[in-house]
Amino acid sequence: MTKKTIAIVGAGLAGLSCAVRLTELGHHVELFEKSRGPAGRMSTKRNEGWAADHGAQYFTARDPMFIEQVKKWVADQTVALWTPEIKVYEANQWSTFQSQDLRYVGTPAMNTPAKQLAKGLVLHASQTIDALSRKDGQWFLHSAEAGNIAKGFDELILAIPGPQALTLAQHLDPHIQTITGQSNMKGCWTLMARFQDRPEVSFEAAFVNQEIISWVARNSSKPQRTGQESWTIQANPLWSQEFIELSKEEVTERMLACAKTLGLDCTEAEIVVHRWRYASGSTTATLGFYSNPALHLGMCGDWLNGGRVEGAWLSGYHLASQFA
Repeated sequence: MTKKTIAIVGAGLAGLSCAVRLTELGHHVELFEKSRGPAGRMSTKRNEGWAADHGAQYFTARDPMFIEQVKKWVADQTVALWTPEIKVYEANQWSTFQSQDLRYVGTPAMNTPAKQLAKGLVLHASQTIDALSRKDGQWFLHSAEAGNIAKGFDELILAIPGPQALTLAQHLDPHIQTITGQSNMKGCWTLMARFQDRPEVSFEAAFVNQEIISWVARNSSKPQRTGQESWTIQANPLWSQEFIELSKEEVTERMLACAKTLGLDCTEAEIVVHRWRYASGSTTATLGFYSNPALHLGMCGDWLNGGRVEGAWLSGYHLASQFA
């Protein structure tokens, strides 16, 4: 097998999974990530004295390969089970959530598994790739921060949300427009609330139906969390997408009013707002990953594989295995 040099744009879980597998296969891989570090939507926001997971809240494992990966993380103490008291709110009524699913979280933060995967990889952080070109059979990248990246790559993998991949590469591969058009990615407004004392509510996490809010969780209930009491409140995808350009002040006002109807009064809490422009994709996506051997171009991500943490990891792993 010919060993290749491969550039991966995006260091979320799909990109990291892909990079680890490619490295195991003997290829040279370099990741380019616009944020300051890896993890993508498996992220943790830190403020003075407190922190909150503000992207993926937990994950489950159903596929045998991903189950094995989770077992490794548990053994390495980068992942642990989370067993909160979960309730459901619908039509002004509360009920207990019934589920046999095992829920896992990163420890001591949601981004810990991503950081563990990134160890030993070549990761260029704070590099926003905004242009691509092919010359003499190689891929060349342009960074908004650093300009042209001199090194060329044999293969290119886009491990970023579908709409971003479309903007970056549709002029090079027209099939991308069709594929990303099916991703149906929506945004998510997320609030993080820091309290002096634990709020007096009867749940540690809640699914909320037919309201502005769709999810509420006591971050402090997750294993190995330290610091002051913190909660994460996420708006439902349809509402988030409709009001994705709303001001943070207006979003905060509307979401906190909804939270108050649930019994979670954040009047005295410190609030931090985050907008995920691309947060959730189609849960019915079954393509898994995309590969164009003629162009030496691939794409992976949860939006291609069911929209979950597990789907992201599997998408990257299976794409990388095409290079075996």
